[in-house]
Amino acid sequence: MTIEPTYLDGQFLIAMPGIGGDSFARSVVYLCAHSADGAMGLIINKPAPNLSMRDLLVQLDIIPEDRRIRLPEPANVMRVHHGGPVETGRGFVLHSSDYHLESSTLPVDAEISLTATLEVLKAIADGRGPEHALLALGYAGWAPGQLESEIQQNGWLTVAASPELVFETRLEDRYDRALALLGINPALLSTEAGHA
Repeated sequence: MTIEPTYLDGQFLIAMPGIGGDSFARSVVYLCAHSADGAMGLIINKPAPNLSMRDLLVQLDIIPEDRRIRLPEPANVMRVHHGGPVETGRGFVLHSSDYHLESSTLPVDAEISLTATLEVLKAIADGRGPEHALLALGYAGWAPGQLESEIQQNGWLTVAASPELVFETRLEDRYDRALALLGINPALLSTEAGHA
């Protein structure tokens, strides 16, 4: 009997204490793609330093300087996130599935999709984009088998993702709220891995 591999698309990865490196300390990653070829996800709880959505839209020539104070919702309140250590100059928009570009939107699950083109940013700036969106610069990536190995070594916890946590929960509360989905109190986590 062959056991089919289980993939974690649409799940949260929650970093355990001691995961190593500042990029992933206390991070929550929304896993966008996971297969035998590797995995890709976006950190959803770390802001990009010194960069606002308004600044980014002006830098990319999506809006002129004089429009930066008149952005529609949700562009007006969107924060730019640090999505991960890979390709930090590239943008990814995680968004509600009410928005879809035929050639460039990847539906991750029934409620959340991923688009990585300027078109989605233009739509958001014009008020015709998705109802909920999160912009991340860079992504987290794993080679084939790497994520599975890190999970086995107690580097990550996994839990089904919640759109509310992705789009509506305060950035500062996302790590604790993700752990709460598993019934875990963050104060009780140890940096030591246990083995049975």
